[in-house]
Amino acid sequence: MTELGPVAWPSAPIRTERLVLREPEARDRAAFIELLASPEVHTYLGGPRPRDELEREIPQTPGHRPGHFVIDLDGAMIGLIKLVRHDAGSPENARRDVGEAELGYLFVPEVWGRGYGAEACAAALDWFADAHPGKSVVLYTQTANERSMRLAAKLGFPEVERFQACGAEQWFGVWPSATPAS
Repeated sequence: MTELGPVAWPSAPIRTERLVLREPEARDRAAFIELLASPEVHTYLGGPRPRDELEREIPQTPGHRPGHFVIDLDGAMIGLIKLVRHDAGSPENARRDVGEAELGYLFVPEVWGRGYGAEACAAALDWFADAHPGKSVVLYTQTANERSMRLAAKLGFPEVERFQACGAEQWFGVWPSATPAS
């Protein structure tokens, strides 16, 4: 996946009722490692990365890339959201003909089930709709990932199709930016 093209970045922090979506900072490094090494977080994503590998690879200040947000709750990183260009060339993608961007998200297990995913993703989608009027966003998730399926429905991603990839049934939806996410 590649960046989203000409967008004002870094974005000003996006504030919701409980969260702040912001650029990564040096203080987030340990949380990045925990998130990427978590077996629970990566159950449906091919498994966690080895902690020692992450310790070597993640810089002191994690990368600043357009469309990537740290989700901050009371000064602590609880997850990540990315809105990146939909990779038309990726063989595991079902539909290459729709969607300007792809939504991805990871949250630490300790905050699952509290509505932070819907709150943060809706804010990120609203930011995207303002930055890229008229462009749609796609979302892929394994059908076995019930939490992600519920979040996709709550955010207004209608199902377009299901397909097999990476040894599992995948779900594919498209969010039209003309429809408010929140």
